[in-house]
Amino acid sequence: MSSLPTPSPTDSFPTLTSQTQAETEAVLLKHIPDGVEPLPGLQKNAHMQFLIRNLVQGLPTRYISQDASQPWLMFWTIQAFSVLQVGLDPGNKQRAIDTIMAWQHPDGGFGGGPKQAAHLLPTYAAVCSLAIVGRPGPGGGWDQIDREKLYKFFMSLKQKDGSFLVSHHAEVDVRGIYCLLVVASLLDLITPELVVGTAEFISSCQTYEGGFASASHPSYTLKGELLSSPCPPLGEAHGGYTFCALASWVLLQPFIVDQPTKPTMNIKNLLRWLVQMQGTEIELGGFKGRTNKLVDGCYSWWCGGAFALLEALGVGGIQNADSEEVPIDDPDDPWDDIDDGLYNEKALQEYILYAGQHPAGGLRDKPPKNADAYHTLYCLSGLSSAQHHVFPSTARRQKVESAWEASPDTPNEALRKRVFTSILSWTEDESTSPSRIVGGHTNRLNATHPITNLTMTHTEAIAAHFYKQTVPPRSRKVPLPG
Repeated sequence: MSSLPTPSPTDSFPTLTSQTQAETEAVLLKHIPDGVEPLPGLQKNAHMQFLIRNLVQGLPTRYISQDASQPWLMFWTIQAFSVLQVGLDPGNKQRAIDTIMAWQHPDGGFGGGPKQAAHLLPTYAAVCSLAIVGRPGPGGGWDQIDREKLYKFFMSLKQKDGSFLVSHHAEVDVRGIYCLLVVASLLDLITPELVVGTAEFISSCQTYEGGFASASHPSYTLKGELLSSPCPPLGEAHGGYTFCALASWVLLQPFIVDQPTKPTMNIKNLLRWLVQMQGTEIELGGFKGRTNKLVDGCYSWWCGGAFALLEALGVGGIQNADSEEVPIDDPDDPWDDIDDGLYNEKALQEYILYAGQHPAGGLRDKPPKNADAYHTLYCLSGLSSAQHHVFPSTARRQKVESAWEASPDTPNEALRKRVFTSILSWTEDESTSPSRIVGGHTNRLNATHPITNLTMTHTEAIAAHFYKQTVPPRSRKVPLPG
């Protein structure tokens, strides 16, 4: 290391915030390779052993506080296995299925544990876990999901302004809307009735910074009639809320296309805010979740993963370039040497490899904190998103559309087709240079779907089952060693 990175300025007016920032930078500075020792690689085996201990032996005592988040603990663990290219054996898959189905509420949806109230967030975690370990048929979990009651549960949470409560007698939160839309999209439950007004609500949650808050405040007339404005956002822009709002916006595009008056999102402000969330050199290029906050490994996914979603809205990505001479969306195109990144993918990978890995296995917020299930998944997912270019492919969409088997008597047939083809049009760019992966091919992870945070295979399998469709095979290139 020829010179030390420049510390963040304090403007000669130190505060508690600036002091904490300086302390964090001092710790991170110690994790920058000195050029003498070999660069740290992804300790896949150590992370796998960390996950196995959690799955087989059980979680440490400190996880008692997460009793209402049992589906999340399951999802974080088994999806981390999937990203690490590790599959569960049939016995552990069945154990997981039986455990997940015990969380299904008799009135629809899934709770945070057996006999707990149904809630949108654990419903997402439970269904996505079933996408990984489940299968069709008796005892497989997929066909034991009560979709009719689940839809009624979703509708019972719907509010006048298009938002949803996360559970009965609870609050509105864009994270809940994201969870609902992912589940509804995968299980063929999207209807105009379900999502009317939801895009407008999402739009109202965008803050002046460009990112998104957790919700917005509706306004009513004295007679109790909903007003279209003002609907001020509640709170500051946040990485988790922003990812969920943006992913929801992308999922709603098949519905928005039919609206005579289309809601809008300030994409320029959003892009600026996301870019500014990436840390500086002394922060190793990690992401923070809010302005003037510390970098945190989980935002590798919530912020770093959001850039792929922008490609679905025409921002970034070489496939959004305008060229009549070169076919952009062609597996044999000559654009593989073009840097079309909107953020520093190399720096993000270095943050996770240098500072995100705990020596005993698992991944973490930042040193010297302990590893945990949550940060293990979202650090790995963020690392995967930085390694792979996954984008909404026009060519793939056309293949999926041409293979669609129509059911003329099914309500909302056109909308169902658009939702299905939209979520399955995402494709990994196989022509990406191996040099994109910091540390070479041994650090390579599975690509994860930018919307669902499942692998592409798991996303396709569960969607194809519930839509009763056959997904055309993908043509794949063998990745070259890096």
